[in-house]
Amino acid sequence: MSEDRLADVLLDEASLAPASPNAEHERRIALFDLKESNAFIVLGEARGPYVLTLSMHEGRLALDVADKGGTRVCLHHVALSALRKMIKDYAMICDSYHTAIRNSSPSQIEAIDMGRRGLHNEAAEVLQMALADRFDVDLETARRLFTLVCALHVRG
Repeated sequence: MSEDRLADVLLDEASLAPASPNAEHERRIALFDLKESNAFIVLGEARGPYVLTLSMHEGRLALDVADKGGTRVCLHHVALSALRKMIKDYAMICDSYHTAIRNSSPSQIEAIDMGRRGLHNEAAEVLQMALADRFDVDLETARRLFTLVCALHVRG
């Protein structure tokens, strides 16, 4: 297994807002999937696998990266200005999707889900670019991180 990966991902509980059951489920899935499979390189470092703690600090995303022994590798803050509208739009489309599951036809659900996945991919690419000066992450890792950023942003 590559050392350029996350061994664990933690969310700062103080940064999390109460979540709906659907949002909590998505958060748990993203955490599980990230721990199972990811590509996470800290540029200029070779101390992986890493433990990542995500939090919000003064309206910015904080990525606190440590090695498996708990020694900090880096603390990096990322402005979320490029993602704010996408986070808001993603929350709205997720609400529409969960409502559609209960009340809409399969074709309507599929159309909303396609839009949701497209926006998720687009936001993951923007997040990848926002992290690129300090981290190299693949698209799947960025997608899962975006889900967690959404969970943190609700309160932030």
